[in-house]
Amino acid sequence: MNNFSPEKIQEVLHTKLGKLEKFEQCALLDYPDNFNVGDHLIWLASVFYLTDIAKTKINYIAASTNFSDSAMEKQVGKAPIFLNGGGNLSDTWQVHQTFREEIISKYRDRPIIILPQSIYFTSQSNLEKTAKIFNSHPNLTLFTRDTYSYELALKYFYNCEVILSPDMVFHMAGMPELSFNRNPNLPILYHCRQDKELNKNSSPTSINLPNLIVEDWRSFKWMLGDPKASPVPVILRRLIRKVWQRGLATPQEWVSRQKWHSLHPYAAKFNSLYNSSLHRTSWSFMHSGVYQLKQYRLVITNRLHGHILSTLLGIPHIFLPNSYHKNEFFYETWTSKIPFCRFIKDASQIEANARELLELFPG
Repeated sequence: MNNFSPEKIQEVLHTKLGKLEKFEQCALLDYPDNFNVGDHLIWLASVFYLTDIAKTKINYIAASTNFSDSAMEKQVGKAPIFLNGGGNLSDTWQVHQTFREEIISKYRDRPIIILPQSIYFTSQSNLEKTAKIFNSHPNLTLFTRDTYSYELALKYFYNCEVILSPDMVFHMAGMPELSFNRNPNLPILYHCRQDKELNKNSSPTSINLPNLIVEDWRSFKWMLGDPKASPVPVILRRLIRKVWQRGLATPQEWVSRQKWHSLHPYAAKFNSLYNSSLHRTSWSFMHSGVYQLKQYRLVITNRLHGHILSTLLGIPHIFLPNSYHKNEFFYETWTSKIPFCRFIKDASQIEANARELLELFPG
């Protein structure tokens, strides 16, 4: 697509989402109960779009871990259900997919909308099982965020309305506090994921660039080791984690974070929302991601939302593949014309492209 700026991609997103019927209220499910900044960016963008543009009241939210049928029924009755977008319509991230299928199977008496997703199944039988569940719903709309996912959905989810759309985070293009003046003396970041989506052909050890720092989202830092393996009780662990995330992990970020929470023009939006504390938690994760990437003059990333956030921030960056087609097809579908980004498949080309970007966009 011939899109040269985040704002133009935002226009496409709004046009695609505008195909939906207007709803007075809804439930928004699959809250990201994790530390992945990208998932929280998607959630916030969905909340902002539904409340500000669609003028839809979100009267119930839940993660897969705390969903309550009775609570949702009490709050929204038979209002439509929106399922959060992302890269988990797959058999790779099974918890999200299982929850999604349970909701679609159970609530056939109301519209269900799946916000923009990438689709990937390693098992044909799992894909066919999902297709059977989706196709049995009489009013299911599925937004897909790349051409591969779109074509796959058209083939298998034939009883659904399938719409090709950019990622929800492009709704935040032009948002206050996302513009800044880059310092040409700042270091370079290799923003490298270390989970099951890591493409091992792009090892940071093979990159020879000065002042190169390698780290994933800082929100993953945790003083007690693996949070899932910690002996600390869950409730206490979450409380400690919240305090850690909001100050102890990155004390230099404290002043900026306080301004973000109290003075940002969007901060007041959460006051009138259902379960505002969850939205504020996501808002805190967004600050963590924005603050982190702003500390670098160039970003090399294998995370899709490292790419999207760098695009919104105007940071020159190199975008690398993940373990399957998600990153590449998203780039080809929406962001290939962004002038300060390069998608690189061959790790040997990273250094030359990094130097070229630094020359073209010095600060």
